[in-house]
Amino acid sequence: MEAEQRITDLESRLAFQDDTIQALNDVLVAQQRALERLQLQVAVLARRQEEIGGQFGSAEDEAPPPHY
Repeated sequence: MEAEQRITDLESRLAFQDDTIQALNDVLVAQQRALERLQLQVAVLARRQEEIGGQFGSAEDEAPPPHY
């Protein structure tokens, strides 16, 4: 009888562990998707910044004002 109880307990623990692993995997997948979205947004913002910088030029390209 003791062996049957131990097997039942182990099966129960295994089922809970499987549920926990699946829940952790779901969270990991969601985080990976969010990370990929954020990386794309950063890339878009970097491109925009480069475009804006190209439109206005940099301060180093301009001559100093005449009063210097």
